[in-house]
Amino acid sequence: MQKQSKIILGIDPGTVVMGYGLVKCSGNQVSLIEMGVLKLPIKEDGYERLKLIHQKVQSLIGQYAPHEFAIEAPFFGKNVQSMLKLGRAQGVAIATAMQAGLSVTEYSPKKVKQSITGNGNSDKDQVWKMLQRILQIQEEIPAYDASDALAVAICHFYQNRLDEKLSTEKIPSSPKGRKGTKKADTWERFIQLNPGKVKSK
Repeated sequence: MQKQSKIILGIDPGTVVMGYGLVKCSGNQVSLIEMGVLKLPIKEDGYERLKLIHQKVQSLIGQYAPHEFAIEAPFFGKNVQSMLKLGRAQGVAIATAMQAGLSVTEYSPKKVKQSITGNGNSDKDQVWKMLQRILQIQEEIPAYDASDALAVAICHFYQNRLDEKLSTEKIPSSPKGRKGTKKADTWERFIQLNPGKVKSK
């Protein structure tokens, strides 16, 4: 039976440039739908830029109808004001996705890099080159903000696959020859096989 495909929207939040990337997932296959950036006018005040972020995320959701939303967590730097502005930008993007009924998952920059290249300290160019291999992308990168957002979406795809694998793992067969059951049944099986080790209060 063919597995149902789904679309993931990844966002790299920013107060000057916001990156976005969309991928289509079907089983173990993933393909690029769209990637790009929203350049926010520096002359506009902070609230107007937040409005533009909201409108862009809302537009992407309306156009591509993603099933899930993944976003990169802000990197904690020394500039408190910059962190505050970035946190607001991230919050607006998250609120827009939640308003549209999407599940939201946040990933740290280190987690994203680790999932794409195997190294949490990879630079942006290394991440982009690996994304080109994974998605067979031939064109040049529009901006690293776009590839960062795309990396978040792919990270979420890999995390979903890992979660699915863990949820369907089997435990060893019982002495009676009964086939293994799902992980949800392991505590019940433990009690049955080790009655003396469980104390009631």
